[in-house]
Amino acid sequence: MLPAPGAVGCPVAAPPAEPSQRAAEAAPTAPGPAMSEPGAPAAGDKPPRLQDRVLRGLRWSRLQEPLGFIKVLEWLFAIFAFGSCGSFSGETGATVKCDSGGTTFINIPFGYPFRLYQIPFGMPNCEDESEARTLYLVGDFSAPAEFFVTLGVFSFLYTMAALVLYLRFHSLYTENTKLPFTDFCVTVCFAFFWLVAAAAWGKGLSDVKAATRPSTLISAMAVCQGDGVVCNAGTTPAMGLANISVLFGFLNFLLWAGNCWFVLRETPWLRPPTPRDSAAEQGAIDKQ
Repeated sequence: MLPAPGAVGCPVAAPPAEPSQRAAEAAPTAPGPAMSEPGAPAAGDKPPRLQDRVLRGLRWSRLQEPLGFIKVLEWLFAIFAFGSCGSFSGETGATVKCDSGGTTFINIPFGYPFRLYQIPFGMPNCEDESEARTLYLVGDFSAPAEFFVTLGVFSFLYTMAALVLYLRFHSLYTENTKLPFTDFCVTVCFAFFWLVAAAAWGKGLSDVKAATRPSTLISAMAVCQGDGVVCNAGTTPAMGLANISVLFGFLNFLLWAGNCWFVLRETPWLRPPTPRDSAAEQGAIDKQ
């Protein structure tokens, strides 16, 4: 008599597998996703943009050093200097009262580049009030004003380029001895030019004030010398913005002159030799 299924000592045969189960066991296993290398971007991540790489490579800590901090001040003060001079506009004037009782108000606007001889104004004729004679202001002060503004623009452009070189490619600035020497020569030239430009524009501004004074207009009009004619000062020009431009000119001179010492320290004359290991490490950081 055959033993019952499941009895001790009697092996039980496993039931035959289903066809679908056998097919699944026979199918090859699909390979899983490959492991990415450390530091490599994931499959769904976008590569960093060029702008992000440039901003990430800037060494903002350089701005805490005197050389970087003073360059930022030079950049700002150059904007204030050429902006306050180039955007200046004023107005002067006088009043002429004829013996017949008629009063004429004369208002004359002027501004940069201060070619006053090209600015006309009408002088009344008290004998024949229907006719007016055209006069012009006196003086041409465009040379010192344009030199001042041009120097401010070039200072703005140079300091911006120097900041990019100093913050992004500082390894080139330290390894190449010609760059600090060139920076030193340019800084000395800008300091000298700022002294000349500020002094020349200060003298030119004083001449502009004298030429646009209401009393100067009154003395230049022949009608005010007649009998029965009363001439009084009109609008007095406000020269505050022009005075500020001269102030920023001398401040730029002080900044550039003081920066000569800090740039000189980066030249081979005063800079100690940099170890090769630290220079290589700095170059690797700047290339990131």
